[in-house]
Amino acid sequence: MTSKASSDTASTTRFKLTARATPYVFAFYMATIMAFLMSLVITAANSGIEGNFLSNALHAYQLAMPVAFLCILVVRPIVTKLVFFTVHPHR
Repeated sequence: MTSKASSDTASTTRFKLTARATPYVFAFYMATIMAFLMSLVITAANSGIEGNFLSNALHAYQLAMPVAFLCILVVRPIVTKLVFFTVHPHR
């Protein structure tokens, strides 16, 4: 193994979180993406795509992202159970 390969391996594993963080990391990424997309869509629907569109959408995002993060943390276990009751396991 070369020193380059070992340093690449060390640098990629050094910044990873433990598996216990999975629900929170999932919620963070999901909230980040969905809140941004919904802020864009709702801002466009309410005020159109005009001069201050991006500024207005980012202002809405400041509120939407933390709210989405908390909502996903609450709703994720419920959705997981609904999927379990709805989908047949792989055979």
